[in-house]
Amino acid sequence: MPSPLTYDVFVAEPIPQNVRELVPNGDRRMFSPLSITLVSGEEDAVLVDPPMTIEQTKQVGDWVEASGKNLTHIFATHGHGDHWFGGAELAERFGARFVATPGTIEQMKLNVAMRPVFWDALFPGQIPQTDVTAVRAVHGVIELEGHKLRVIEVGHSDTEDTSVLHVPALGLVIAGDVLYNGVHQFLREAAGDGIKQWHEAIDIVAALEPRHIVTGHKNKELDDDADRAIAETRAYLDAAAELLAQEDNALGFFNAMLQKFPERLNPGALWGSATALFPQTV
Repeated sequence: MPSPLTYDVFVAEPIPQNVRELVPNGDRRMFSPLSITLVSGEEDAVLVDPPMTIEQTKQVGDWVEASGKNLTHIFATHGHGDHWFGGAELAERFGARFVATPGTIEQMKLNVAMRPVFWDALFPGQIPQTDVTAVRAVHGVIELEGHKLRVIEVGHSDTEDTSVLHVPALGLVIAGDVLYNGVHQFLREAAGDGIKQWHEAIDIVAALEPRHIVTGHKNKELDDDADRAIAETRAYLDAAAELLAQEDNALGFFNAMLQKFPERLNPGALWGSATALFPQTV
């Protein structure tokens, strides 16, 4: 019989961005908390969505080492650099295989290309070497002590070519940024039919009937209840779609969304979305 599985989540705290301008509500521009998941058997483990900065990567590596598990694989759900920039370093440290979908690997290359003008501008001197070393997960499966962890492509969510990792034995989906949990969602790529496509990606996750969902950005005070994460992510998207039709400038959209979701972490992420969706009004 396969050994029982468990999972643990490391939440990397928000870090400041190299941006002088404050968010309209007076907050400093911060990067949202990051969720890194370790799925473990008796001896081996799989790490999902390695973090972004040199310091975060060291912290996560020490966390994995303290678990006493043999790290066999590292998986990235999508190509945004905050969910994989530390992957090559961690793979080398633990002798693990770094895997992703072909679409994610292409998005990784795009994020490396934009690194000088985006990632390094926001976090100068903080990001490790980011060669794209990930390879395709064979048959979309990661084996862990007799269990099949299934890589499922879901298309566009908060960016293109996103995926999730389904762990049937735990009723768990590690969802990357397809779902959010108490944090303002990244809507910068939601123009056109992006919100509709995001709902379709959530449909794929919901059809798996998970009990637990680990989201790529979460409030560490909240649990991983799947039904709540799905419902709240959909509600945020629906509100955004409604207000995109009603508002005609970035500040109006920002204020209206903040009024609807005052408890969500990191209004700076919302402001970043607003300025992208209404660029002519900033």
